Amino acid sequence: MMKYQLAQLNLAKFRLPMENPVNADFVNNLDAVNAIAEAHPGYIWRLKGEGNDATDLQAYDDPNIIANLSVWADLESLLDFVYKEEAHKNIMRRRREWFDKMEFFMVLWWVKAGDVPSLQQAIDKLEYLKAHGPSPEAFTFRNDFPPPQTT
Repeated sequence: MMKYQLAQLNLAKFRLPMENPVNADFVNNLDAVNAIAEAHPGYIWRLKGEGNDATDLQAYDDPNIIANLSVWADLESLLDFVYKEEAHKNIMRRRREWFDKMEFFMVLWWVKAGDVPSLQQAIDKLEYLKAHGPSPEAFTFRNDFPPPQTT
């Protein structure tokens, strides 16, 4: 039976350019939160650019939009990190200080174990979710779907 893993993309749009001192607390905590994610049970992979994060990789024409793309063993592992990991929760509680609200900013989908999604594939999944709503192809935490059943 083929095994699947969960890919996730989330976007954030800085209110001011990332280099602005207003964003310093967010930027200065990226390495620590990323290290906690990498040590979290179920973590598999995350997209990195020239540094230890993906902030230098441009997902859209707007340079203020940053992307986080990762793969997890399953939905439960990702949910546990997102909603129970204190360092992550503390940063996310402050997101309104740094980021504008975006209507579509997150998508989940299943990938074959060992596959690494590209940033373009992730953007395509988000666009699919936006156009078609949650489905086994692209979904959200609120409307999730189990991995494909194959033999």
